[in-house]
Amino acid sequence: MNIGEASRRTGVSAKMIRYYEETGLIPPADRHESGYRIYGENDIRRLQFVRRARDFGFSMDQIKELLDLWSDKSRASAEVKEITLAHVAVLGARIAQLTALRDALRHLADQCHGDEHPDCPILDDLVGKGCHQPLR
Repeated sequence: MNIGEASRRTGVSAKMIRYYEETGLIPPADRHESGYRIYGENDIRRLQFVRRARDFGFSMDQIKELLDLWSDKSRASAEVKEITLAHVAVLGARIAQLTALRDALRHLADQCHGDEHPDCPILDDLVGKGCHQPLR
């Protein structure tokens, strides 16, 4: 199948498929005599793997490691679990950071009267405490 069909079947854009090939994440596709890429079922499974791993937020380096492990039938599942749990820890830290940001913004919004007066604790906080001079 061509790159357009591979894209439709996997949900990975043609541009990203070419990028994954350029970076070595996936092997270069076979080519027609005309130079057009040809993809087979193994390529589709690999692209689906990459797509799903990206959906989970794995980095490109982690995906490369996971692909290598997936291809290695003598792999130890402990390696896969280690990569996954490290990613879970990173996600947990990001969730905590985003939760704190959400809570801080909610607090600022609660402090703002949202009326016709110019006083606004949201803007005051963004510019820094004690600095109430507008930009000129």
